[in-house]
Amino acid sequence: MAGKVFFSVSMSLDGYIAPGSLGELMGKQWMELQRWVFPLKFFRQNLKLGEGGEEGRNNDIARETFERTGASVMGKRMFDAGERMWPEEAPFHTEVYVVTHQKRDPWERPGGTVFHFVTDGIDVALEQARDAAGDRDVRIAGGGTTILEYLNAGLIDEFSIALSPVLFGSGVRLFEGVDASRVALEQVHAEHAPNVTHLTYAVHKR
Repeated sequence: MAGKVFFSVSMSLDGYIAPGSLGELMGKQWMELQRWVFPLKFFRQNLKLGEGGEEGRNNDIARETFERTGASVMGKRMFDAGERMWPEEAPFHTEVYVVTHQKRDPWERPGGTVFHFVTDGIDVALEQARDAAGDRDVRIAGGGTTILEYLNAGLIDEFSIALSPVLFGSGVRLFEGVDASRVALEQVHAEHAPNVTHLTYAVHKR
């Protein structure tokens, strides 16, 4: 049986998931947005940053999200930023399908991550990701524009937001341009943890 299609992101209280400029990634606001992730034991293990790190519910959620993911889909903007920032052993350890207009041969990284570049649109990228994922889930990794495309197309089954106590004021807003006439949400889980509140929603057609 095919798994779910989902996304999971950190979001500021005013609705932003990233700064407006790629040059601001790893800046102060973005670091505050993600500060619940960086100390985690699983985060350190996955990026091979050494022993130690925090355990607890945040760590469990990060690990569970990774373990449910059989393949990922992302947009070109996210890939371009990550290509410069990810370590040699990229943190996905699965097949990753990049939605792009630029043809490129698959890019294999140590640790099992292989980036495939799909020029035929979001439906084809998702179909390929589903085949690769088997009975596990497909994660729409980002960025915001790509998530929104899948959401508006009715292709998202579920999503989780890690709501961080930080304000951005500007940047990439998660639901900017959402077709609210087509998307209905059902809250299925809410959980407070240190530095963040985890919210999970099922997505239905309105």
